[in-house]
Amino acid sequence: MPSSFTIVTRGSVVRERLFDLSLDIDAHVASMTDSGERAVDGVTGGMIGLGESVTWRARHFGVWFTMTSRITALERPHRFVDEQTSGPFRSFRHEHVFEQSGDEVVMTDVLTVASPLFGRLAERIVLVPYLRRLIAARGRHLVAQAGSRPAEGTDGPPRAGRDRPSGS
Repeated sequence: MPSSFTIVTRGSVVRERLFDLSLDIDAHVASMTDSGERAVDGVTGGMIGLGESVTWRARHFGVWFTMTSRITALERPHRFVDEQTSGPFRSFRHEHVFEQSGDEVVMTDVLTVASPLFGRLAERIVLVPYLRRLIAARGRHLVAQAGSRPAEGTDGPPRAGRDRPSGS
């Protein structure tokens, strides 16, 4: 049986900006520097769209993992879903929801995961707390990035283009 958890991040930011940053591969990589996460195939830069996939390579628990995810639902600027199509999990589904609440945007991440490596108890004691910290840190990073003015000489909002490795 999979484990599910929810992370809520709030910020006084523009909802569309936070939504777009959440789909931006470069912003994701910047939020995951501790794991050395990088996009190695599929959409490897800029914004990812509905039906598109990205393959990530990252170090977690001292081990290098590769995981491919596809965007399976996208309703800008309200929600999108990414799901693992191949990788270390028996299943991995991440729903991102963005709601306006007065002057704040409420970003809710709902993750449902099942791991073939951990039993149910270890999944709840080790994996879920680790992923909770990871997703909470990512949320804080994205809200901070969304709330800051672009540095001088930058283009501002995330790129809409797609960088793909040759041959894709």
